[in-house]
Amino acid sequence: MAAKKLSGTKVARAMRKEMAAEVERLKADHGVVPGLAVVLVGDNPASVSYVSGKRKACEEVAINSLEHKRDADFTEEALLELIAELNADPAVNGILVQLPLPDHIDEHHVLDAIDPSKDVDGFHPINLGRMLVGEECLLPCTPHGVQQLLLRGGVDIEGKHVVMVGRSNIVGKPLANILLQRKEGSNATVTVCHTRTPDMAVHTRQADILIVAAGRPNTITADMVADGAVVVDVGVNRIEDASRERGFRLVGDVDYAGVREKASLITPVPGGVGPMTITMLLHNTIAAAKTAHGVE
Repeated sequence: MAAKKLSGTKVARAMRKEMAAEVERLKADHGVVPGLAVVLVGDNPASVSYVSGKRKACEEVAINSLEHKRDADFTEEALLELIAELNADPAVNGILVQLPLPDHIDEHHVLDAIDPSKDVDGFHPINLGRMLVGEECLLPCTPHGVQQLLLRGGVDIEGKHVVMVGRSNIVGKPLANILLQRKEGSNATVTVCHTRTPDMAVHTRQADILIVAAGRPNTITADMVADGAVVVDVGVNRIEDASRERGFRLVGDVDYAGVREKASLITPVPGGVGPMTITMLLHNTIAAAKTAHGVE
């Protein structure tokens, strides 16, 4: 029997409806309208598209979207000055610098300059440190989105064996840490696999919940998955497809057709984890606004 689809599109839609009601209450009861500043340097087509998607998401839940677009030759010094201005602006609750930045700008300098209380991407070293020790903080959006997708999809994480394939600073490491915490919605036993893991299938076949963020199509095939496992595919890869108008199609890191015959739940690509990332960005912006104004 084929796996049921774990739809991030459906979960994100429900969460955004809740957020819209929460923003409405914040405005009515406290006069607070969350504001997200998005900084885009250059005209990378993918980045322009992402920023447009974030703007539409903000409009959907009535968050103020404050865009700062600069030319590709914008200097690092000028960018740091802009970050300082946004840090000091009470109308800005969240700051997101769209990556990648032009080569002449050190992204670490820029991300580290963001006020941790406005770091809605959750990548500031202070927030990552707080996450590591289990303190309240703004969590990285994609990892937090995967956790919420599982929980709202009816998956009990506590006590389960989670195998994480991938150890990036954006997904693998923070997600493994989030699910390991002694907290409600976590408490998993977590194994992390990566490109230097010998015979990865030995580990993946033991997973109750298999999460894949490797950045390569068909990293996980059906023979690497236990019967009844929950499979979350974080990967997004373009592969050539002459039958499509754009000449390509999007696939994940998992052989979807094969694995869905063994799994109990599986996320599609697209429409799985992707919609959750921007949704958790909205979540972080609202949370930052509430903290800034002392709202429980």
